[in-house]
This record gives sequence, C-alpha cells and structure tokens, in this order.
Amino acid sequence: MDDYKNRSYGEVAIGMRGKVGIVVVDFQLAFTDAQYPLGGAPLTMRAVDNTARLLDVAREHNVPIVQCNTAYKNERHHPHWKITAVRETFREDHPSSALDPKVYDPEYDIVVCKYGPSIFFQTPVVSYFVKEGVETVIITGCNTSGCIRASTIDSFSYGFRTIVPEDCVGDIEEGPHHDNLRDVGRRYADIEKCDNVIDYIKKNM
Repeated sequence: MDDYKNRSYGEVAIGMRGKVGIVVVDFQLAFTDAQYPLGGAPLTMRAVDNTARLLDVAREHNVPIVQCNTAYKNERHHPHWKITAVRETFREDHPSSALDPKVYDPEYDIVVCKYGPSIFFQTPVVSYFVKEGVETVIITGCNTSGCIRASTIDSFSYGFRTIVPEDCVGDIEEGPHHDNLRDVGRRYADIEKCDNVIDYIKKNM
C-alpha cells in the first residue's frame, strides 16, 4: 500500500477483528474552535463531523469509547513542547481544553487527560479496553502527524488490531496528514473510511 489514497477500499471486516473500541484523541476546543490559534483547520473539522457520525452508531451498539484532551496544571507541568500555543493555552482551567460537545457524550464516554502525544501513555485506556474485551481499536481525532501517529503506534505495540479512518482524523496541514497516514498504513494500521467502520459496527457489534 504505497499510496493509501489510491487504494480501493475493501471490506473493513478483513482488517477488523472481534470487539471494537474507539479512542477520540484531542477533539478539544483548542483544535475545533477557530477562535484559538490551532483551531478550525478544515481537515480537523471534517474529522469532527465524521467522528460524530461514527460515535452515534457506536453508542447505539454499546461500543466502548474513550475521549481525551491534553491539559496541564501549569508551566512546570508541561513536557518540553515546542509549540507556543500548547505551552500558553493547554491548561486545565483554560476554556480551550474542554472537549467539543459535537463528539463528547458525558453520559457515555470515558474521559482521560493525557500529558504526552499518545492517548495510551501513562493512562488507564489499555486496562479499560482489556476489561471490555476489545481486540480492535479505532483511532479518531487530531493531529494526524502528532498525537494520532503516536496513539496508532502505541495501539499496535499493545497488541490491538488498529484501524485509522482517514476521514475521522485531521491535521492543520494536508501534507503531514497524508504522509503520516501513508507511513502508519505501511507498518502498523489499516487506513479505512468512516462509512466502512460504521458498516462493520452495525453488522458485528
């Protein structure tokens, strides 16, 4: 799969196995609200809309969902981020740290706050999915070249079958989005379409 964009998408059941769990990485207002420095990128907003569709179906079929944001107590709590907006606004008490209500259901979703790029790094997500009997993890959220890539590699490393719906993840720039999907698709995950994942859940969950 040298170029996933030219791939003819087949039956998602070939790549997916058993019970599905979904992670939603950093769909916080910092990335989904255009008033913030990193917010409102077209690929990210497309991903929010498609992920909302996916999550509606997933909740109807009792699929485990874990959402996360990235937020810190203060400057000393930060790792060595090189992104100014992250250092200045990704705080626990900042309004941009709130999860986007388009995708977040507080009555259903499990929420963790992560401090590194991966949703799995020093969080209870793996143990929760093991308890729920999850075999395949669906990765959604942003940004493709950063936290999505890191979460995908960790999901693979923990032994989960890993699926990344291309239209459920986004980035600030189109080039890094496609480059990183191509790369993880060669090594760690299947790159699919939102509608294929929805069909799998409807038929198998």
